[in-house]
Amino acid sequence: MKTGRLLSISLGHMFSDILSSSVAMILTMMSGQFELEPSGIAFGALLYTICSSLTQPFFGLWADKLRGRWLAPAGLLWTMLFFLTIPFAPSYFVMITLLCIGALGSAAIHTAGMLIAPDAGGRYSTTATSIFFVLGQLGLAVGPFFAGTMFERFGMMGLLIPALTALPIVVLMFIALRDPIDDPNYEPLNEERIDENLEERETNRVNPKAAASTQVAWGALGALLLLILLRSTTLHSYTVLLPGYFQALGDSPAEYGYKLMIFMLGFAAGTFAGGLLGDIFSRRVVIFVSTIASIPFCYLMLGSDGWLFIVSALMAAFFLNMAHSILIIMAQALLPKNKGMMGGVVLGFMFASGAVMAWIAGLAADVWGLTEVMYALAFVPILAALSVFLLPRTRKPAGLSTA
Repeated sequence: MKTGRLLSISLGHMFSDILSSSVAMILTMMSGQFELEPSGIAFGALLYTICSSLTQPFFGLWADKLRGRWLAPAGLLWTMLFFLTIPFAPSYFVMITLLCIGALGSAAIHTAGMLIAPDAGGRYSTTATSIFFVLGQLGLAVGPFFAGTMFERFGMMGLLIPALTALPIVVLMFIALRDPIDDPNYEPLNEERIDENLEERETNRVNPKAAASTQVAWGALGALLLLILLRSTTLHSYTVLLPGYFQALGDSPAEYGYKLMIFMLGFAAGTFAGGLLGDIFSRRVVIFVSTIASIPFCYLMLGSDGWLFIVSALMAAFFLNMAHSILIIMAQALLPKNKGMMGGVVLGFMFASGAVMAWIAGLAADVWGLTEVMYALAFVPILAALSVFLLPRTRKPAGLSTA
């Protein structure tokens, strides 16, 4: 295992996500200056998410050509530089523009990291990839509290501190990742492989049975995307709107940054637990039970404080995010010859659909009030749980371990 390369890309991922998870805090802090309603906060988060997620396939092609070289540190440097300019934004439009341009660096480091981390792991590529993602989720959790503490002490100028903190990691990444990946089995997309895909499509055209199989896979994917959409509605709406909700209750930036950190700490544990349980029990059962289990904790979290809030917030995020890795595995099982593409499609759809639904929730909050919408979101997982019954099996029955 190439520890230096793995450590540098994982730390880069963590600091990139520290900045990314500060976006909701930034928008909440600037809501007074720019007279933003909840929908304005959610719309800014939507644009940032679109720029950081839907551009990943393009950076993936670039990462293929560079074989992971330079793209990750350049991405973190790019994001850092644009976040340094946010406190000086004279208007909401300028601020959103700067955030969206900075989001491109996040897309770059994520795509490069999915090449570098498994290559650095060698024989332990899965473990190395999990380390890369866990440190990213740690950054997502720490970011709001870090930013909130700095905002409370220094106002918006406090954003300069978490941004500049990433500079040593940029230097480390440029040193550790100056060489391309050296996996002899790695082969970027080329014309020959494209021709192979075209031949396969022609086979499906003249073979009705093969074509029917493909149609079934895409129909199952549609059911899967519906589940992801409904699940992401509550998960991402809370991530975007919780700072504004707690601010309205009288919390300071450090306090609501701390509360958002607690909520997001449950993400990593839920992802890990879901992966383990999905290998033992029916994947559909795990998704259904965990989704239903999230409802009382989401409801309790909104009206509690102290230790009761900590427990309810952790458990709400834990159950809401338990399906994360299971959904990616199920999508890849639907089209096993295109696992990389399916993983990218599902991951991008998770973030993009969640951001869209958070914006819609913000629009609803403008009309009916943020408190009412936040409590209503706690019950959306009921619809997500019901959509589980539309999912097909993605592996052959094996005793009780079916899916």
